[in-house]
Amino acid sequence: MAESFSVAFNAVAPFLILLGIGFLIVRTGLSDREFMNRLNTLNFRIFFPFLMFNNVYGAKPENMPSLKLMLTGALSVILLVILLVIIVPKIVKENPRRGVIIQGIFRSNFIIYGIPLTTSVFGTEKSSVCGIMILLMVSIFNIAGVIVLELFRDGGKIRPGKLLLGIAKNPLLQGCVLGLLFYLLQIRLPKFIESPVSSLASLASTLALVVLGANLRFDELRRNARTVTAVLVIRLVLLPLVMVPLAWAIGLRGVELFLVLIIFGTPVATSSYPMAQNMGGDGPLAGQLVFVSTVASLGTIFLFIFTMSRLGLLI
Repeated sequence: MAESFSVAFNAVAPFLILLGIGFLIVRTGLSDREFMNRLNTLNFRIFFPFLMFNNVYGAKPENMPSLKLMLTGALSVILLVILLVIIVPKIVKENPRRGVIIQGIFRSNFIIYGIPLTTSVFGTEKSSVCGIMILLMVSIFNIAGVIVLELFRDGGKIRPGKLLLGIAKNPLLQGCVLGLLFYLLQIRLPKFIESPVSSLASLASTLALVVLGANLRFDELRRNARTVTAVLVIRLVLLPLVMVPLAWAIGLRGVELFLVLIIFGTPVATSSYPMAQNMGGDGPLAGQLVFVSTVASLGTIFLFIFTMSRLGLLI
């Protein structure tokens, strides 16, 4: 039990510390929200593309995930997005909130939590399975995120030309595509370039969390409390409760079953906040979903890992 708690706590605690640092930066007058918003735009356009490139470029082909796992992850997320695009507009009236809510439910922080959690539970030798899944899932999350936000930025009207242009111009997707080209063509960067690329990539999530903490407003959090609660119950509880047993029923075991938990049971993706803020979505709501889900996931991830361990599902 102590070991399971340690795995979950060590994965989540650094995120909470970075949020706290951002919160204190503004509250102590070291910076203001206007500067933090400019920093957020810079992060979205420069550092996050490096992160997306680096994660795809650095994926290792050893220990390839099974076709069953790849199909389960990809098809289930695509089906979930389709269902949400149909259902959410019937419940939520404001377009900027629709896109953010849909993204908050389907888009997990798999890219950040995947390898650390997999390594903690299964060891380094299994982490490359997660690396290949990151390549697949990040592509799906980013394409779906752009489509959803572009769709509701246009007032719910699908304009194929503008939609395709929005996808093509998205910095995160550009980083993904470039990384995929380098990966497939086996192009390796020289060390003097690879090192700064890796350094720039490591800035993205750190800056996103610091900016998120700086822009957090508790009065707005209270105003969105019901929406945030509903989205996070679905994101952190219902989705893993449905998907993990389903994955087990179709034959996924051990590390592959665990990856299904990470895809559907980790917090809302950090990158969804700068993306929403830069694409006409409800930025404060997106930030609150990232913040609260990061805090709440400390308990939910612990409970799922502990339960799966006790049931012998992580062997």
